Amino acid sequence: MKCNAGIKKKILLFSIFVILLLPLCAVAFCTNIKIAEYEIKTDKVNTPIKILLITDLHSCNYGENQNELLSLINAQQPDVVLLGGDIVDDKLPQQKAQEFLTAVSEAYPCYYVSGNHEYWRGDIENTKNMIKEKGIVVLEGSRAFFTAKGQTIGIYGIDDPEAGEKEFKSQLKSCGEAVEENQFSILLTHRPERIEEYLVYGFDLILAGHTHGGQWRIPFLLNGFFAPEQGLFPRYSGGLYTFGDQQMIISRGLAKESIWLPRIFNPPEIVVVNIIPSKHAGA
Repeated sequence: MKCNAGIKKKILLFSIFVILLLPLCAVAFCTNIKIAEYEIKTDKVNTPIKILLITDLHSCNYGENQNELLSLINAQQPDVVLLGGDIVDDKLPQQKAQEFLTAVSEAYPCYYVSGNHEYWRGDIENTKNMIKEKGIVVLEGSRAFFTAKGQTIGIYGIDDPEAGEKEFKSQLKSCGEAVEENQFSILLTHRPERIEEYLVYGFDLILAGHTHGGQWRIPFLLNGFFAPEQGLFPRYSGGLYTFGDQQMIISRGLAKESIWLPRIFNPPEIVVVNIIPSKHAGA
């Protein structure tokens, strides 16, 4: 009888453990898209501007016609959508990426830079042409002026280093030398780990992706387990980083079925950046 009682107690304790563990696992492996929202204060704009950043979609599936993703974007009603690379995967079919690009470009002004996986496909020019055909501006070491609510900002974009180190540095230099001091400037790039090179040119805001949020996170303890080019416990994995008057925001991206390693406490995300006039911030 004592033996049976002991076994029953162990079974009960194990059952309680499983019951408590299941909700934790549901949260840990959740792939529902999160909205990560940031506020950037500056005296270079007179009117608030809302920017939406999408990175690392990797041709992943977010419902019929990508409606799950698009409905979240539409709910934000951004002034502009920036596409920070790896929208198209090198292994998965293009279909879901094309569905997304078609719909988002019909609704909003869009600007794109390449990521490493788009180069790894081996047909980067075809990929860029497909994106251009949808009316999306492809930035390749170039600048575009975007105007919303009577306020103009400069968007500068560079190809991924997979284009070649010489080309990457030449594009960055070309963008950096075109920065206008009195106009709010955004550098759109795929790679955050090259931050020291970006900071030389005085961009107000740098937007990047690539890291997938470090893949695994532990809230309040670990901001990322691993990121390409940075290795274990990356310094730049996701979120907002400040360097004096310059800031960098890294999106944790939208990749899910394109990667064999599951995201843990690291849901896919889209980034919303509110550029706020300093005098109105907090008002």
